[in-house]
Amino acid sequence: MIADRLSRLRDFLREKKADAVVVNKEVNLHYFSGFRGDDTLLLVSQADALLVTDSRYTEQATEQAPLFEVVEQKKGLFARAAECVKARGWKKLAFEGNAMLYDSFAKLGELLGAEAALDVPVHLDELRQVKDAEEIARMKKAAAIGDEAFSDIVKFIRPGISEREVAARLETTMRALGSERPAFTTIVASGVRGSLPHGVSTEKLIVSGEFVTMDYGAVYEGYHSDMTRTVCVGRASEEQRSLYQTVLDAQEFGVSLVKPGASGKAIDGAVRQRLTDAGYGEYFGHGLGHSLGLEIHEEPRLSKQSACEHLLPGMFVTVEPGVYLPGKGGLRIEDTVLVTETGGEILTTSSKKLIEIL
Repeated sequence: MIADRLSRLRDFLREKKADAVVVNKEVNLHYFSGFRGDDTLLLVSQADALLVTDSRYTEQATEQAPLFEVVEQKKGLFARAAECVKARGWKKLAFEGNAMLYDSFAKLGELLGAEAALDVPVHLDELRQVKDAEEIARMKKAAAIGDEAFSDIVKFIRPGISEREVAARLETTMRALGSERPAFTTIVASGVRGSLPHGVSTEKLIVSGEFVTMDYGAVYEGYHSDMTRTVCVGRASEEQRSLYQTVLDAQEFGVSLVKPGASGKAIDGAVRQRLTDAGYGEYFGHGLGHSLGLEIHEEPRLSKQSACEHLLPGMFVTVEPGVYLPGKGGLRIEDTVLVTETGGEILTTSSKKLIEIL
């Protein structure tokens, strides 16, 4: 898999007419080399693949990145990288324009002097949009951990416990099941706080008759999952049932639109129109979804501003419509969906029927 990724990276370099690329974004270091650590640079050309790091990581790098020559630095990461560039005669260097800090850019440029230039800004994240079989397997495992945590949490939630206790239980359960850490700050929003799309958990106590929205994910071998489920503690009112069904219909409609060739804007627009027709369009403000993988938010997006004209097999997207009523509450339902040759495969398989916790 790493060999294939390096081959695509080298094709990308040829297109950009660059002698080599400096990779510094941590998830891209992982993706192109297999190494999982920080304070490291990759230098990749058509002939060379160098991993520059310090003594803390040389043994680890040798094990995790066998296709790379591990270069130890003792006097500074950028100083050692500049030495490698000069020794190989590289003149035109690509760098991660969306990831390298200005201070780092200036420092490396100064060390290179007149012998080479960082003059080809690139975004390497686009090379990660279509996942390979190994990545898909890891993301399916991360999603399965999230599903198991949901099965546990519906037995745990009850009136009188806090949102923060719910978040802690989700995260502890996922850890026990093999998650490295939460995929992001766990969202638990109950009752009136359900109107907050990113309402992270608080000490608020859950009361009977409230919706509880839980948005959370696991990380398995670097790969993220993301799901949202909303349950009702106690019996749901007719108004709650109606609102829940409206969001569920929109969410399932959105999932049905995920297929090769579909555009991010079109899917978002169709679901947004569905909610507008139901009278809730103004209460759905965020984009319909995003991709994920080594990061929790990646391209392509499902949104009004999406640059994705055609989904491709191997891409992932979330489908997560919500309705947020200020001062009253709200809810969201979310699945992670894999684009296949024929449509969309839902990875987050927990039931989406309205669950009443009695």
